[in-house]
Amino acid sequence: MSHIGIMQGRLSSPKDNRIQFFPENWEREFELASLAQFDCIEWLYDFHDANMNPIATDEGIETIKSLMQHHNVKVDSLCAHCFIEKPLVGACAGKKNESFSLLGWLLRRLKMLGSARLVLPLEDAAYLSDGAEFNRQVEWMKRALNLAEKNQIEIDLETTLSPLILASFLDKLPHPFLKVNYDIGNSAGMGYDICDEFAAYGHRIGSVHIKDKLLDGPTVALGKGIADFQLLASCLENINFTGDIILEAARGIPGEELTWAKNNRSLVLKYVLRSET
Repeated sequence: MSHIGIMQGRLSSPKDNRIQFFPENWEREFELASLAQFDCIEWLYDFHDANMNPIATDEGIETIKSLMQHHNVKVDSLCAHCFIEKPLVGACAGKKNESFSLLGWLLRRLKMLGSARLVLPLEDAAYLSDGAEFNRQVEWMKRALNLAEKNQIEIDLETTLSPLILASFLDKLPHPFLKVNYDIGNSAGMGYDICDEFAAYGHRIGSVHIKDKLLDGPTVALGKGIADFQLLASCLENINFTGDIILEAARGIPGEELTWAKNNRSLVLKYVLRSET
């Protein structure tokens, strides 16, 4: 049975007009997630708010563990948003080494926390159409997967690569700790066909992000874009998916985050998990 979670920050009012951010009241989000009946929160790490992110300290990790236990809300995953701010693809060798050190540090922190998964965005994916960069990225991922295996943390790639290119990339890396984070909103926005995607790499999908988008357009409220959630449900059933489903939906009215989150969770239950409870 899949667990339903929410991206960290989505239960807090907008900050500096940013959609994605680490919330100052991160402790409160555990209580709110419990009230909304979420099973988990996907942690967020970026450079902008790194100075107040408790995952960076041992004391902070102990506090997170205590809140998890008290509210029965897990932190099974972390979205490494920092790699959007500092992309891996196309970076020079020196920058890649810096990123490799950062990734290793995050994996070790997740191991301390007892989490299972790191979602790794691969932005600027167009670079991977270049054969040399494709091969360099494969070698970098091999190094990363050695660290993942050492820490027993799964890496789920979140990318806008076309189905065939992503499948080709994954075929070069047949490692049990490398999976795909399937973001239906991003795929819909790119105009990809869900059936083509699942045929290409469905067996490697480890987690799902839920949002909705217009074609070549912005994120919109669930049901207002072109994402086909009922087809997604069928595809997930066909692969016997039991991983986490994380809400990363568009924001609603500021100050009404809890109500918005509850409504979005109900939509996931109804259309993605096909449950009325």
